[in-house]
Amino acid sequence: MYKIKILHYEKQYLLEELIKVFLRPDQYRLLDADEAEDGDTIIINKEGSQDKNEINRQIYRQLSALTGQRPAWGILTGIRPVKLCGELYEKTGSGDEAVRILTQDYYLSQEKASLLLRLYLYQQDIAGRPPENSAGVYIGIPFCPTRCVYCSFASNQVPDSEIEKYLAALHREIEYTGRRMAETGMTPESVYIGGGTPTTLTAGQLDALIASIQTSFDLSAVREFTVEAGRPDTITADKLQVLKARGIDRISINPQSMKAQTLDIIGRSHSPEDILRAFALARDYGFDHINCDVIAGLPEESAADFSDTLRQVMDMDPESITVHCLAVKRASRLVDIDRDFHYKQGARVAEMLARGEIELAERGYEPYYLYRQKHMAGAFENTGYCKKGKECIYNIRIMDEHQSIIALGAGGISKVYYPAENRLERVANVTNYQEYIKRIDEMLNRKEKNIFMEVKKWQS
Repeated sequence: MYKIKILHYEKQYLLEELIKVFLRPDQYRLLDADEAEDGDTIIINKEGSQDKNEINRQIYRQLSALTGQRPAWGILTGIRPVKLCGELYEKTGSGDEAVRILTQDYYLSQEKASLLLRLYLYQQDIAGRPPENSAGVYIGIPFCPTRCVYCSFASNQVPDSEIEKYLAALHREIEYTGRRMAETGMTPESVYIGGGTPTTLTAGQLDALIASIQTSFDLSAVREFTVEAGRPDTITADKLQVLKARGIDRISINPQSMKAQTLDIIGRSHSPEDILRAFALARDYGFDHINCDVIAGLPEESAADFSDTLRQVMDMDPESITVHCLAVKRASRLVDIDRDFHYKQGARVAEMLARGEIELAERGYEPYYLYRQKHMAGAFENTGYCKKGKECIYNIRIMDEHQSIIALGAGGISKVYYPAENRLERVANVTNYQEYIKRIDEMLNRKEKNIFMEVKKWQS
């Protein structure tokens, strides 16, 4: 058990995230300021610095020396490293200087720093800055056929009567939000229906939902409209017909793995054959922008298993593939099974990602966005790959954080961008879908007070 004492810094929880990259929670204890230390105690910040980065550099150096680890992401624990790279690029006017700062001041590996610059420049070329007064619109459907073992999102298994109650409340929020956005001059640039699994809805429910969106919002400037079809076992001909007729131009079909045993372990109710069938059916209906998600580090999978999944997915020829690293969140069932699972997977996930990057490049897939999460296997990253011109604008914008995201539905967290101050303010809906239904008037009032009244202030 390592004993660690951090001196002269109040918000130690911010620093503990980096400690957890090196050590499992049962391997160390943070001493309180008044606790006695001994010769084995790791003392951090004797100088009394209030610079979080400087203290993190000390943590990195000391724990690296003790453990022999040199995490590739250096002292970074935030989820948006591409944004940091962009800020450094804009400040210095030099890609080389941005990479130098990332490697020397933030201790990133040369590979990760160069990747961030590559992603930032790619995003600027493809998406540029968001149009003035534009926003991304997110609409959440918090229902799934089953709950995956790693899932920490709002995901409920309920009868259709409950879904209908939820949709009635959601339609109210859609109508209100679309009207108020138009009245305050906010224009949707992208629309993203996520979950959960939106295709848990029936074809009729999907049709009514999208019709409500198209009636309520001014979609004349929308660059993309995404619906997460997600679970292959929820994809049917009548639902695809609705999506196509309604003009949806991007869908996701998410295998996570193409290994039948893994799908059983993680609680997916579909087979590899279902994935192939759903994908072929979507092609038959003319969808030419399909994303597939896969996960590196799933239970009992080897690097060879992951490569086989990736090969089978690439053989289907989707326009984009998102490679996630397994994250063990507090709200998932996996944390109850093995809270340290992500620590044990680090070396294996590193091999998976290294192989995957090569294999994806060989098949013409370019990395276009990246983000990180807490408790990820190996403290690595999630990366979206795409064929040229098949990026997801919504994904780029939400990680870049220079555009408001207006989120509707249970668990939706709107992020209001204040351009003059370059900052975001969060406006959250309640997560529980039953509370959302009961408190829908409160959700509308939150948006009125914290979003639309604020927009009026900008304009006055």
